[in-house]
Amino acid sequence: MLKEKNISNKIFGPYSPIFQINNLFFISGQIPVDKNTGIIPKKIHEQIDLILMNIYFLLKDYKLKIRNIVKTTIFTTKMDKLKEINLSYKKFFDKYTDKYPARSCIGVSELPKKVSVEIEAIAST
Repeated sequence: MLKEKNISNKIFGPYSPIFQINNLFFISGQIPVDKNTGIIPKKIHEQIDLILMNIYFLLKDYKLKIRNIVKTTIFTTKMDKLKEINLSYKKFFDKYTDKYPARSCIGVSELPKKVSVEIEAIAST
């Protein structure tokens, strides 16, 4: 079964923020843009927090929780800030679940809107 949540992404491009195939939910890369204000936080830990909360709310639309995440991929232009990224990531997951999903972290030269971090995820029921 294929299912797409119809959420407008005119600002960022032609894609679905979340796409369901059977019991798998593919969450497109999320960047740290506040959906209400359009503001992008400057500090990397604030960017991580905002991205993960955006993922939290996408999952909630499908009645899923953070513990349903089985894999994340972090893209960052700041590999020198990996310790800070890991601390924010750990703090978030520790708040919502007692397990961490599988994860990759990839250094990149540039991300949309000049953000420092983008995170995509896969969740399962």
